[in-house]
Amino acid sequence: MRAIFASGGTSSTHSPDIGRRTFGLSLAVGAALSLVPGLVRSAAGHGAKNVVLVHGLFADGSCWSEVIPRLQGEGLNVTSVQNPLTTLDDAVAAAQRVLARQEGPTVLVGHSFSGMIVTEVGADPKVSAVVYVAARAPDVGEDYAALAKRFPTPPASAGIVFDGDEGRLSEAAFLRDFAGDLPAARAKVLYAAQAPFQKTLLTGMTRHAAWRSKPSFYAVSKRDRTIDPDLQRFMAKRMGATTIEVDASHLSLISHPQEIAGLIIRAAAV
Repeated sequence: MRAIFASGGTSSTHSPDIGRRTFGLSLAVGAALSLVPGLVRSAAGHGAKNVVLVHGLFADGSCWSEVIPRLQGEGLNVTSVQNPLTTLDDAVAAAQRVLARQEGPTVLVGHSFSGMIVTEVGADPKVSAVVYVAARAPDVGEDYAALAKRFPTPPASAGIVFDGDEGRLSEAAFLRDFAGDLPAARAKVLYAAQAPFQKTLLTGMTRHAAWRSKPSFYAVSKRDRTIDPDLQRFMAKRMGATTIEVDASHLSLISHPQEIAGLIIRAAAV
């Protein structure tokens, strides 16, 4: 099913009456699944049993720490990739190595920049569905930077600082524009642990677009200051993704892990 749901809202892409009924039913079913672990586990049992998570810029694999236990609690085998953040080819290779270790259908999930990796690696036959969390979702050979220029420049862009070819977010930008809905103390810990990236990482382009052939899911962050929310909506609509909107900063996977885990569980059930 291709649908758009807003977390805490009642909008739909279908006619108003049918859309409200469909949304209400889907929301009720989703709530029931989240409250009854056995039901979710049963649903996941008929689809993918594995989930591979990939992080983006200014982070490392631990950024999924709030989502991982929720997925494991539903019986899913979860692995978080350590993205080297050097080149797109290196990042793709790291994800492919982890994917190769999975036995059976696997959901591939990417946050932020790692949507590039999901888009490329997700073409693997082992991948049953792809999930984008406030993530890039380019088409084959598409210049993502050119696409992004069609939308307002997100505030975080001004906070990227470079030491030679190595980039990172300044503390002010990290706390305000990357992790804006997290407690300051938590955001400062994440800032201290952010992994720097190489400029060469930003020059790569995808040779495949997994979302064109795989069931696709997208979590839009409505208060995102790192990737413009309307750009996220554009990419989600273009891929025909099952979409949720979360009232979150760019780090919805930390501030709203239940919603993000729920979307991944839905992807595992297809």
